[in-house]
Amino acid sequence: MSANKGWWVPPEGDDSVSEKFLRKSRESPLVPIGLGGCLVVAAYRIYRLKARGSTKMSIHLIHTRVAAQACAVGAIMLGAVYTMYRDYIKRTAQNAGEK
Repeated sequence: MSANKGWWVPPEGDDSVSEKFLRKSRESPLVPIGLGGCLVVAAYRIYRLKARGSTKMSIHLIHTRVAAQACAVGAIMLGAVYTMYRDYIKRTAQNAGEK
């Protein structure tokens, strides 16, 4: 058997990584929004690192982490509220309208 690196081809039904990411993003759009928020906060806080003044580096990094986590948790909470609305309130209203 030769050591040919390109011998394995995924089955027809399998998606590539980018197709899977796009499909999952369409199913729950707040996950990439939360991830983007984390990246934006981290990038901004790293940019502002020079202007931190007399604040210790550890305190600056803790504040950066807390702000990035707030973006992620906020996106998760918005997703949970939207899912609850879609599954319970909207469905209950549709079922009441059918009767």
